Amino acid sequence: MEAVGTPNVSDFFPVLAPADLQGTRRRLARLLARLHVVFDAEVDQRLRARDAGQHGKNDFLDVLLDVAAREDGKDLLDRQTLRPLFTDLFAAGTDTSSSTVEWALAELLQNPSSLAKACNELEQVIGPTRNIEEADIVRLPYMQAIIKETFRLHPPAPLLLPRQPEAALKIAGYTIPKGSRIFINVWAIGRDKDVWDEPEKFMPERFLDSTVDFRGADFELLPFGAGRRICPGMTLATRMVHLILASLLHQFKWSLPAEMERDGIDMEDKFGLTLTKVVPLCIVATPV
Repeated sequence: MEAVGTPNVSDFFPVLAPADLQGTRRRLARLLARLHVVFDAEVDQRLRARDAGQHGKNDFLDVLLDVAAREDGKDLLDRQTLRPLFTDLFAAGTDTSSSTVEWALAELLQNPSSLAKACNELEQVIGPTRNIEEADIVRLPYMQAIIKETFRLHPPAPLLLPRQPEAALKIAGYTIPKGSRIFINVWAIGRDKDVWDEPEKFMPERFLDSTVDFRGADFELLPFGAGRRICPGMTLATRMVHLILASLLHQFKWSLPAEMERDGIDMEDKFGLTLTKVVPLCIVATPV
């Protein structure tokens, strides 16, 4: 993900792409080749198990292999098609969710009152004797507000996938030439003082009485994009982030190491395809 997110001069001057001046394409080719070896090994192991008559796991890979085994699916799902599909699934669903949980924990530990409210809500709704389930999320409005506020301040991807107009057009007095590459800076939108009150402040309460959501209908909050190119994993990602963060807060008491308690949490972010912390969060977990 770090290699993919590295700024590339060829993105802005396509005529230079064949020269690969920064070596980005060569580096990515080496990384993808190593990743494809892992994918091929898993597919080969699954195919050998099938040939031996072992029952499948009925997971996503089995579904794909079932389609490929059909006469009409051989040309649709060959090995060359499966490799980039698996690459997209692993790349899109790893850094984004984990970094969102990390940012949420960092913000909560910097804002003890918000952390206390979240823990009190979990204690009242869930109680101490059972684990959190997915169905509980809808009964945790403050937890939902925390996730929205985290998406606002720390969107998983600071820039949405680029758009390209098919014809020249004018928007708000600006002329957009045909074929321009348009990037949407959701990081800047989330911190726009004309849209948000105290935009630099972590304040989940702003969403408690608000209808603003992150599903693409409200342009002030677009962590997953909007329209036909909205993130296809949005529903799964948001459920997992809610469930993981709520479970961590419910099962553990969190505190800062002595050094970080004294110096504070480094909240500097690192620009790339995904928005991660420059200094990984290091905190102390004590079972409740």
